Amino acid sequence: MALISNNELDELQDFRISDVVPKVTMLLGMLGDFSFYQTEYAMKLVQVIGILLFFVAINGAVVYRLWRLMPSVRWLRFFVVLLLLALIVAPFFVMAWGELIPLSVVAFLYTAGTSWLIALIYLILLFVLIDGLRLFGLKALNKFTIESWVGILTFAALLVALGVYGYQNYNKKERVELNLSIEKAMPRALRMVVVSDLHLGYSIGREELVQWVAMINSEDPDVVLLVGDVIDASLRPLDEERMAEVLRTLKSRYGVYAVPGNHEHYATLPKSAAFFREANVRFICDESVLVDNRCVVVGRDDWSNKKRQSLSSLVGGLDRTKPIVVLDHQPRAFGEAAGQGVDVQFCGHTHHGQIWPVSWLVEQMYEQAYGYRRYGRMQSYVSSGLGIWGGKFRIGTTSEYVVVTLRQR
Repeated sequence: MALISNNELDELQDFRISDVVPKVTMLLGMLGDFSFYQTEYAMKLVQVIGILLFFVAINGAVVYRLWRLMPSVRWLRFFVVLLLLALIVAPFFVMAWGELIPLSVVAFLYTAGTSWLIALIYLILLFVLIDGLRLFGLKALNKFTIESWVGILTFAALLVALGVYGYQNYNKKERVELNLSIEKAMPRALRMVVVSDLHLGYSIGREELVQWVAMINSEDPDVVLLVGDVIDASLRPLDEERMAEVLRTLKSRYGVYAVPGNHEHYATLPKSAAFFREANVRFICDESVLVDNRCVVVGRDDWSNKKRQSLSSLVGGLDRTKPIVVLDHQPRAFGEAAGQGVDVQFCGHTHHGQIWPVSWLVEQMYEQAYGYRRYGRMQSYVSSGLGIWGGKFRIGTTSEYVVVTLRQR
């Protein structure tokens, strides 16, 4: 016996995921009319509630559409819905109780829950495409989108194929070679390996880090620069898997330097700084360091800290005859850096979106979301990152490390 009648199915034909968005937007607009919500704290609270409402609504809509898609087999529908609910709740469970349960269990829940977010995006795209085709009169699609074995198996096959491709693509680490010439005097070239967004934690562990360190060491660098988000969030997996001792095996002539990203702030800066000390990595937060008496590296605190020092105060007293290299996790202050006479700036943070079409959205959000660009005399590079946040999938983007040769023109 079907769980829903044919008449009810006919009435629900016009339901679309896109209907959810204006309703949520209208609700947030209504909340914004009250004077209480004009305070900064309350506005942040409204934003969080709004995001949660949207998250619940969009997940609910997708789960409902999948329920309609599945054949009328009671146990199958029950099992799939329970599985999807578990995946949706998993990241929140990890945030609330991740410190209290075995690390292997937390890692599984974190990876599964964040992987669902990737699947969610592509399911939304598929359902929007189907709704669009139906609008143009392709009613024949209904027999493949309602109680259809062909439909559910096709959706499953597409998601599996995307997942396999995305995982394989994530594991291909691209070596980007960057030759930068500047007008300032340099007795000899400086070889730097620049890496961002390792996101060490529940998803990316010791085994991958060992491979990455070997890859970096093979470049025989003068200096290694870690441009933020080395830590994902919790320091528990880093401590239990002794990742600091792995980072201590990084080899360079003049040191390994790291700046905070927004995720180091999630872990809290004092705890992050303690981890870097244990790893023998110099943590430069709103300070500068002279490398081999021929290049100044300036490390900025993350943009999320609105009280971070201005770049003018950081570079004001520096020797301008030497090259100035700025590490700034988020790519937001290129004009400021160029105006202060910076020679090179390295950023990360964006991951280049990780997957398409998020990569397209990220390119609209940031002046420079990925790659190399010049701003007058200043040269900048935004890396897509060596690691990744959440599920290990890259679709339409690459994971990379950057080998930079800085020399006099």
